[in-house]
Amino acid sequence: MQLRVPGPTPCPPQALQAMGRQMINHRGGEFAKILNSTTEKLKQVFQTKGDVFLLTSSGTGGMEAAIVNTLSPGDKVLSISNGAFGERFADIAEGYGAEVIRLSFEWGKAVDLDAVEKVLRKHDSIKDGAIKAVLATHNETSTGMTNRLGDISAVVKKFDKLLLVDAISSLGCINLPTDDWHCDIVVTGSQKGWMVPPGLAMVSVSEKAWQAHAQAKMPRYYWDFSKAKDFLQKGQTPWTPAVSIFYALNTTLDLMLNEGLNNIFARHARIAQLARNGVKSLGFSLFPEEEYASDTVTAVNAMDKIDVPKLIQVLREEHDVVIAGGQRKLAGKIFRIGHLGSVEDDDIKSVLEALNKALPSAYRHSERSEESQS
Repeated sequence: MQLRVPGPTPCPPQALQAMGRQMINHRGGEFAKILNSTTEKLKQVFQTKGDVFLLTSSGTGGMEAAIVNTLSPGDKVLSISNGAFGERFADIAEGYGAEVIRLSFEWGKAVDLDAVEKVLRKHDSIKDGAIKAVLATHNETSTGMTNRLGDISAVVKKFDKLLLVDAISSLGCINLPTDDWHCDIVVTGSQKGWMVPPGLAMVSVSEKAWQAHAQAKMPRYYWDFSKAKDFLQKGQTPWTPAVSIFYALNTTLDLMLNEGLNNIFARHARIAQLARNGVKSLGFSLFPEEEYASDTVTAVNAMDKIDVPKLIQVLREEHDVVIAGGQRKLAGKIFRIGHLGSVEDDDIKSVLEALNKALPSAYRHSERSEESQS
């Protein structure tokens, strides 16, 4: 079975083998070695000299941790959103009592940097009305596009705001130099480019984020970065970790560092271009503006001609290929092909071949009738 959704992603054999190990004492020396090794390797991929913590949760848990560790109820937060996961980040902040200013752009369209600057400037001039943090999504899997985070950061840092980043489906696949781009919190999840099962969120924390943490009043217990830091110094996590996923992640990080970050980024860019060219050769168009198209997931317009659930069913049942449909308002309007983590050219070529074979079964009735009459 070819699993080509935006996550979970296939696990390489080395990860599956590592997960088969027997349990160990998560308060003992053996686990401490794994935790310390994994943390140091993660720092290399995050491209940071700051703190990195592993939380046993989904990526959404990491997003929640970013919010509660840096903000207080009533803090003004600017949410930059052009997709489902940008909206989720804003929803989390709002749920904890932040005053969220939602700067929303059309799904699949680029962030207008001038609009971001305008909002930040406006609120900087209001007494007691300054924005404290900006929420940004690096790679929006719901629309298959990558936001230009470096450019967004440059605007945000002109006003000296915290920058909290959802990099769940980008980090480890698309270049994100955490320190160089002055990202204060960066969140990612194990089931994406890291090539292991769901269950771990990884977060980086800058010095500026620690300063905010010292003043933050949102309720936190499980997600408390202070606890994570204190326990890490002892080679432990505050709460029971997903031990088997630690085994796997420590292993896949070796694979990633051996391949080299620049080679990983180049491989994802090459395979993404192969996917984009392939779907266009079949007569489809991309959903996002092509210059912003993601290197980890390709979102394709169904053009009202394709019954997307039927296409997904045929691919799965007749060709052993699993792809994803659209989310929320894009349900039935797009389909998405994931190509992140453990993926090579031949994987995408086989998906495109299966797609070509499955399409005749997925055309809507009117399209079939027109074909039969021509």
